Amino acid sequence: MVQRFDVGPRLSEMAVHNGVCYLAGQVAADGSADISGQTQQVLAAIDALLARAGTDKSKLLRVEIFITDLADFPAMNAVWEAWLPAGCAPPRATVQARLARPEWKVEMVVTAAL
Repeated sequence: MVQRFDVGPRLSEMAVHNGVCYLAGQVAADGSADISGQTQQVLAAIDALLARAGTDKSKLLRVEIFITDLADFPAMNAVWEAWLPAGCAPPRATVQARLARPEWKVEMVVTAAL
């Protein structure tokens, strides 16, 4: 059985199937924030969605990060590393990309175990 959360006409924010939680790309609600602020917002959204599914960031299986400016990579990583529990770093890819809205600086796609 597939359980979907916050289903819209185009996408669901999250789906759970066979003990795995899949999140849609998460972006900042406040696009005026700098990369650190946007990264904090994205990670808070990830925390909230994972909690709704009954899991947390210690069970991340894979993370894909899309960043608009590689000059922001160190600042984004500083927030990421402060958020991530020790010993729980998942496989991760980070790529430079143009995002759907020009004010967004970072988007993250997460897969986690339940």
